[in-house]
Amino acid sequence: MRLTILGGDGGWPRPGGACSGYLVEHEGYSVLLDPGPGTFPRLTTLLPAAALDAVLVSHGHPDHVLDLNPLLRARAFADPGPPPLPVHAPEAALAPVLALDRAGVLDQAVYVRELLPGREVTLGPVTVRAAELPHTWLNLGLRISAAGATLVYTGDSGPSPALHELARNADVLLAEASHVDEVPPAMAGLLSTAGQRGDDAREAGVGRLVLTHLLPGEDASEARDRAAARFAGPVDVARPGLVVEVGAGRPQ
Repeated sequence: MRLTILGGDGGWPRPGGACSGYLVEHEGYSVLLDPGPGTFPRLTTLLPAAALDAVLVSHGHPDHVLDLNPLLRARAFADPGPPPLPVHAPEAALAPVLALDRAGVLDQAVYVRELLPGREVTLGPVTVRAAELPHTWLNLGLRISAAGATLVYTGDSGPSPALHELARNADVLLAEASHVDEVPPAMAGLLSTAGQRGDDAREAGVGRLVLTHLLPGEDASEARDRAAARFAGPVDVARPGLVVEVGAGRPQ
């Protein structure tokens, strides 16, 4: 299973950057995680909009969903148009972005499916299990498995034992780390630091940690160092174009 980072900025894109967006591919099947702003143009350098098989959305904040609109427009206005795109998301997460166009424009381009905590969904050769993790909106962490390889994505989340259970022994943990050292008091328990993600990776026994969603102004090198001080495995920071082979073998 292959993970390609389309964007990993938190909140809003840095100059030349993109917010959360991650392409997962296995056996010719492609799933987009969180179409955040700036990710659609990067996606289409890798595959046509019509070739995407499914979308998974962790939660409805705009930095995780806004580029669903151009993705669906590209499919809706194609001639001939591809089949409706299955988009799996928590209840009500998509309503604002789907309302950006006049009624009916995108109806034939999208097939919305509610994503529920604790339920397992099969998407082609991939299985997905969701778990609710703490954030300001309903946020679902996602455990994505195929052929013995496992990727876990946090969405945006404060620290939680539920994450340790979801990520247990995963090959790769793709984890929000909005801040390097300290989460502001107003968001305490609802977002995480890079050091906390190092603790999460160690506790869950994952093979590799990829930090993402750093807010503009936070230093990627410092974030990596904080996580690496608390987790002995490989640590990366998400950047557009980074490719991770999930299940390619753990470091010895």
